[in-house]
Amino acid sequence: MPWSPLPTSDARGGSEPAPLAGALDAVLASLGAPSRDAIVVVHERWAEVVGPEVAEHARPLAIESGQLRIGVDSPGWASHLRWSEADIVARIAQLVGAGEVTSVQVRVRAR
Repeated sequence: MPWSPLPTSDARGGSEPAPLAGALDAVLASLGAPSRDAIVVVHERWAEVVGPEVAEHARPLAIESGQLRIGVDSPGWASHLRWSEADIVARIAQLVGAGEVTSVQVRVRAR
């Protein structure tokens, strides 16, 4: 049996498939997360955001409701990133736009 779209009330067989990117952004927004582009940029350009030396000891974990959670491998790096919060937020705003990340939360985690 050949495939055909299911009938709809307008008898046209429904609308064309929607791009997955738009649906994913809608789901992320409903969860309080930034756009998928913002998430990708933060992860792919992390060394540019915090510097290559810091990036060896810290990694972005999540962005929720504007808060970027960062995991670090020692308390010293946690303190450094807390002191650098304004710079981190400003660098991310330059890369993905203002408002995607508005604060930083740092936690010591084993890598």
